[in-house]
Amino acid sequence: MSSSKRTKRGKKSKKDKKGPGNDSRYFSSTKKGEIAELRAELNSMGEETAKDAVKKVIASMTVGKDVSALFPDVLKRMTTQDVELKKLVYLYIITYARKNPKVVLLSVNSFTKDAKHRSPLIRALVIRTIGCIRLPDVVDYFCPALAEGLKDSDPYVRKTAAVCVAKLYDISPESVEEHGFLKTLRSLISDHNAMVVANAVAALAEIAESTSKDVFKITPDMLNKLLAAMNECTEWGQVFILDCLSKYNPTAKQAETVIERVVPRLIHANSAVALSAVKVIIKYLDVVENKSMKSYILREKIPNPLITILSGDKPELQYIALRNINIILQKEKSLLDKHVRHFFCKYNDPLYVKLEKLEIMARIANDQNYEKILMELRAYGSEVDETFVKRALATIGRVAVKLDSAARRCMRFLLDFVKSNPGGDGKGKDRTVGYVAQNAVMVMADILRKYPNRFEKVVDIVCKEGVEGYDEEGPQAAIIWILGEYATIIEDAPEYIEQCIENFSDMDEKSQLALLTSTVKLFLKRPDDGKDMVQKLLKKASSVVENPDLRDRAYVYWRMLATDAKVAQQVILSDKPKMADDTGELDPEVLKTLISNIATLASVYHKPPELFVDGGKQSFEMKGHSQRDVDDDDEDEDEDEDEDEDEDEDEDE
Repeated sequence: MSSSKRTKRGKKSKKDKKGPGNDSRYFSSTKKGEIAELRAELNSMGEETAKDAVKKVIASMTVGKDVSALFPDVLKRMTTQDVELKKLVYLYIITYARKNPKVVLLSVNSFTKDAKHRSPLIRALVIRTIGCIRLPDVVDYFCPALAEGLKDSDPYVRKTAAVCVAKLYDISPESVEEHGFLKTLRSLISDHNAMVVANAVAALAEIAESTSKDVFKITPDMLNKLLAAMNECTEWGQVFILDCLSKYNPTAKQAETVIERVVPRLIHANSAVALSAVKVIIKYLDVVENKSMKSYILREKIPNPLITILSGDKPELQYIALRNINIILQKEKSLLDKHVRHFFCKYNDPLYVKLEKLEIMARIANDQNYEKILMELRAYGSEVDETFVKRALATIGRVAVKLDSAARRCMRFLLDFVKSNPGGDGKGKDRTVGYVAQNAVMVMADILRKYPNRFEKVVDIVCKEGVEGYDEEGPQAAIIWILGEYATIIEDAPEYIEQCIENFSDMDEKSQLALLTSTVKLFLKRPDDGKDMVQKLLKKASSVVENPDLRDRAYVYWRMLATDAKVAQQVILSDKPKMADDTGELDPEVLKTLISNIATLASVYHKPPELFVDGGKQSFEMKGHSQRDVDDDDEDEDEDEDEDEDEDEDEDE
């Protein structure tokens, strides 16, 4: 035999070889009459032929072909003892159960039989399939199998059944309550297997989000069991239990006990566990009466885990940590004021991380660390990214507004940017002002609002070169506001304002409103210089302009000036409310909700879950119960179930 023939035969044998690594061949068939051929193979007496046919059916289903016509034929293969084939059949049933709800009823006996299979894998597979079918009409037929699974001797089956109860509750809450599955779930929290406990907690939490009832009914004994199970759980099991604890409202003594047991989770390698532990501790500290313990936890235990998560090499994880830190700092304002250097921006940080770090720096700035922060922010003024530079300048302004002691230093740094005018050039009409200087002036206007009549020398320097070159919306309005507010100090203010009036039609709305107010202020402070200008501008704003806001303001000013100039002066030149830095501040009730949802999407969006989760699931709180209360409630539920059974029997008779 020649070598070429042997090679061809070898290639052919490899191509025809069956096995887990060669299942791609099932996706290549496109021939006509395939459904009839598959039906014949499914009804074949050979086990391997039938398995091969089911694989082809699953492959066709995966690529989008409609093979629902084969439902009765695939269903016949449920009686097989082959685990792989049984898994494939169950997968098919889950996919097409909605299209054939009546045919699914034919499989009830097979499900019931498999629920008592000697293999725990098969029993768990049955329970998982029941949870995925999601047909309200057939739920009651599967409840006996689920009840068996919740009491199964194997923990793998029990933990699978616990999750299935939550899925079943979503489509038929009445059936779950009628069969007493909630009571069974609560009993699973006392299970000796930690993963069963974690899944029971996760299922109850899912159910609690869908109902106003307190389905947990946590007792002191149950609380201790949850804390004990946390030591043996996997990391995700620990997250489930910690999330459950974060919804519980403890007594002062319970809070101290839970915090002591949860603190070791702060140094867990998994950031989700660490953040969930932070969530529980931050909430429970509200009810702790021991002030020394509270101070010790906040200063020594909480900061380091947060900094560790932030120091990771994944920017996405850093961003999540920063968003959660932002929420925590609104509750515990001095938590990280000694760790300011960890929030300095690195050259390779993505923009979204840099912007969030700037937000944190503004929050943790105080009289002890503001100089370090300002020196860092000053360096950011020479960065390339325009968005980042603008936000850095705005952060300097926020520090000045927040701290009286830092205002002079902030103003000096901003003035340096205005003088150097990076990116700008020229004088007079040919003058251009770079975006750095323009935004520095806008931030300076905010500081001047906060501290009126304190930086008059700075005003004179800023306006020395006039208003030429200010072409951005915010900065142009800011420089015009300064001209009106300090018209008595700026000698050439009338000239500059008149120059702006000539370009009034080309300005944006914000600048037009600012110019209108500044012109009226100029007239009230320097009547001789502003009389002609105010008449000209008010006439233009009230007749030519189409903007209703601008036109209404012009009418108000005109009528006030025409009626009584002294009254107009008292209104327009009165002392304004002082500014405060409330950027990003959350409503106290929203903040309370977000603290309970740290390490979830709610903490990233800074919104309560019900605002963005489809279906409007609401946050819930759990109260403590005595064991006697729980026993009484369970007895009432059992009596209700017995009454329902008696009524059903009477109807049958």
